[in-house]
Amino acid sequence: MLFSDITILDKDFEPREHCYVGVRDGRIAYVGATEPKEDFGSVYRGQGKLLMPAFYNAHSHSAMTLLRGYAENMNLQDWLNTKIFPFEAKMKGEDIYAGVMLAMAESVRSGIVSSTDMYYWLDDAGRAVAASGCKMNMSNAVLCFGGSAFEELPAYRIACDAYRDWHGAAGGRILTDLALHAEYTSTEKVARGLAALAAEQGVNLHIHASETKSETDGCLERHGKTPVAYLADCGLLDQPATLGHCVWVTEEDMDILREKGATAAACPVSNSKLASGIANVPRLLEKGVNVALGTDGVSSNNSLNMLADAKVMALEARIRTGDPAVLTPKQILHSMTRAGALSQGRTDCGLLQEGFKADLLVLDIDKPNMQPVHSLLNNVVWSADSSNICLTMCDGQVLYKDGEYLTIDVEKAIAEADACRRKILEML
Repeated sequence: MLFSDITILDKDFEPREHCYVGVRDGRIAYVGATEPKEDFGSVYRGQGKLLMPAFYNAHSHSAMTLLRGYAENMNLQDWLNTKIFPFEAKMKGEDIYAGVMLAMAESVRSGIVSSTDMYYWLDDAGRAVAASGCKMNMSNAVLCFGGSAFEELPAYRIACDAYRDWHGAAGGRILTDLALHAEYTSTEKVARGLAALAAEQGVNLHIHASETKSETDGCLERHGKTPVAYLADCGLLDQPATLGHCVWVTEEDMDILREKGATAAACPVSNSKLASGIANVPRLLEKGVNVALGTDGVSSNNSLNMLADAKVMALEARIRTGDPAVLTPKQILHSMTRAGALSQGRTDCGLLQEGFKADLLVLDIDKPNMQPVHSLLNNVVWSADSSNICLTMCDGQVLYKDGEYLTIDVEKAIAEADACRRKILEML
C-alpha cells in the first residue's frame, strides 16, 4: 500500500506534510516527500489525514471485556475479592476467546495493534489474537498462597506449554511472557522460581507493582522492602519486565527500574477510577525509566481508548506537579507507541521509519474537533478521540478502515461475549 500525499509523524514525532509512505511485506519500505517510482499496490489518498505509529497497550487484561461495568464504585481490594475473582472463577476457555475477540475489535477501532496482556486460558486467547491480526505479549497470571514451589504448580506446566506452542506464533505477532500477578498474591518461593524460568526461556516478565498504598505498605510489613525492591531481590527484574501501575514507587524504586531496564506501565484512567493514586510519570521519565501507557482491563477502565488514557495521563501530571508545561506531546506519544513496543521486546516497531514493521494508524484531522491547527501535536494529545481513527494497520495488514472490521466479525464478537457474560452471571 502507498499512503499518498499525507501528513505524517516522523520517527522524531515531528509533523511533516505532503509525504508518501510505502508499505511492502509487512514493513515500511519508503518514507519521503516525493512520490516513489516503485509500485506499492493500492493507494490511500491522504488529504486531510495524519499517518502515525499505532498504539501499544502496555498493560491489559483483554478478556475482562466481559466485566465491563460489572464492578463499580469500589476500592481495589473489595473490587477484586467481592466481584472480580468470583466472576473469573467461572470463566472457561470459550469465555476467554469471546472476551479477547471483543477486546481486539475495540482495540483496532481505537488504534491499538498490540497488547501486553495478563490473564488465563492462553490457548483460547492466542486463537483469538491470531485470527484478529493483532499482536500480543500474553501471559498466564500466577497466584499462589501455599508453600509449593513454582515447578509444583499447574502454572508451571501452563507456562512451558504456552512457550512451546505460542512464543513467536502467528508470524511473530504473538509472544509469551511470564507473569506474577503481584507480590501480595504469591510467595517468595514462587517468585524466585518464576524468575528462573524466565531466564531459562529468555522471555519478558509482566507484574502488577505498587498499584495501591495498602499494597506497598503491606509489602514493607511482610518483607521490609517495597514491591519493586522485593521483585528485584527475587530476580524478577533480571529479564526485561513490565510493571503495571507503579503508582506508589519511591525514588529508590525508580533507580532500580532504570538500572534494570524495566518498564513502568502507567494506567491513569484505571488508577483514577479505583482511587489508587496518580503515578509520578514526570519523575519516572526524569529518572530515565521507560514509561509506557496501558489501559488496564476494561473492568477498571471501561474502555480501550488509548487517546483518553493519554489525555488523563497529561492532566494528572499537571495536577501532581502544579506545572502546566510538564509532559510534552512528544513524550506522551512516545509512551503510547515506541515505549510500549520496546517494553514488549519489539525493537523494530513503534516508529514511522523505513525498515520498521508497518504498525500504523490514520487520524482524520479534517474534523471539527481537530481544527484549527495551531499545533498538530497538541491537537493529537488534547483534542483527538477514537472517532478520528479511520484506519488501523498491523504488520502491513489493514485491520480496520472507515467503520469496517476487515478481520473480525464484530457483530458475532459482540453477541458471543454477551452470551458468555449472561451464562456466567447465572452461575454466580
